[in-house]
Amino acid sequence: MGERVEFNGTTKEWFGIWMVNLVLTILTVGIYSAWAKVRTKQYFYRNTKIAGRSFDYHATGKQILIGRIIVVIGLIAYSVLATIPILAIVLPLLFVGVFPYLLYRSLRFNARVSSWSGVRFNFTGTYGGAFKAYLLVPFLTVFTLYLAWPFAERAQRRYTTNGHVLGRSPLSFDAPIGPFYKAFGLSILWFLLVVFCGLGVILALSIGQSGITGMDFNDPQDTAELFGGTVFLLALFFLFFAFVTSVTLFQAFIRNIVYNNTLLDGRHSFVSTVSPMAILWIVATNGVAVIFSFGLLLPWAQIRLTSYFAAHTEFVPDGSLDGFISHFEAEKSSIGDAFTDIEGIDFDINL
Repeated sequence: MGERVEFNGTTKEWFGIWMVNLVLTILTVGIYSAWAKVRTKQYFYRNTKIAGRSFDYHATGKQILIGRIIVVIGLIAYSVLATIPILAIVLPLLFVGVFPYLLYRSLRFNARVSSWSGVRFNFTGTYGGAFKAYLLVPFLTVFTLYLAWPFAERAQRRYTTNGHVLGRSPLSFDAPIGPFYKAFGLSILWFLLVVFCGLGVILALSIGQSGITGMDFNDPQDTAELFGGTVFLLALFFLFFAFVTSVTLFQAFIRNIVYNNTLLDGRHSFVSTVSPMAILWIVATNGVAVIFSFGLLLPWAQIRLTSYFAAHTEFVPDGSLDGFISHFEAEKSSIGDAFTDIEGIDFDINL
């Protein structure tokens, strides 16, 4: 029997923390954002529970700030050195080699400062694995006009999931390519549907406008005026909306695939039953609410989405839940609390 993930955060409580984070970040010209990030992670982690036992986040604002300073110094150095002609050619190639390293360090940092029931996570992936999953395989999909992108998506999910360990118990993920292609195909169909509907709306509005203003489609000047300005912006809106919503659908499909094919310690499983269309509705209405409230409803939107994910996620232990918890209680006492003196390079790539 599965143990549903619980999320106990509330909009009222989170709004207060979010507002303090925002004000202090503005007053300190962004410096406090490192501590704001820690407070944010701690609130959402500590209010997320499995079997009554919560997650936790152990990084400090100082660690996050040091990591950001390192990245900023690197970007400044890159910008200065790029003004030298010969380095302008070499530096992009160097960045390609550095990116997988930063990604790998980010995943390791996030894992090591996270825990469940007092047991720390770890990340055992390698630089070579990051290079292959995030650069090599995606680059090869270019030669298929990105029709092979599901292979890149699966490679990245394998790398991020299979590298994680809870205590001494590894996570493992594998799935056939078929479900990834199904998600990919449905997302493309949605994109085309939205674009097609957008073209229909634009055409209907254009015909209506020509009827009201007496414009002539055979007149180049009238046609240019008709399809310029507002119509052009409307077309950009539909393209943007089609892209964002299709990506949202794709990620919802992928979440189900990953969770439903992941094991902890080779025995304990997970279940994700999120509805891609429900996620699309939540994300779309959240976006509208945040825009029209000038950002003040962002905490409500965050709580709403997180609550939905939790309500549709289960952990299924192999055997009794008490036996599973006892196993990790023993690990907690034997492993101890480590991994504190590391810089906070963090790309926010989550499972």
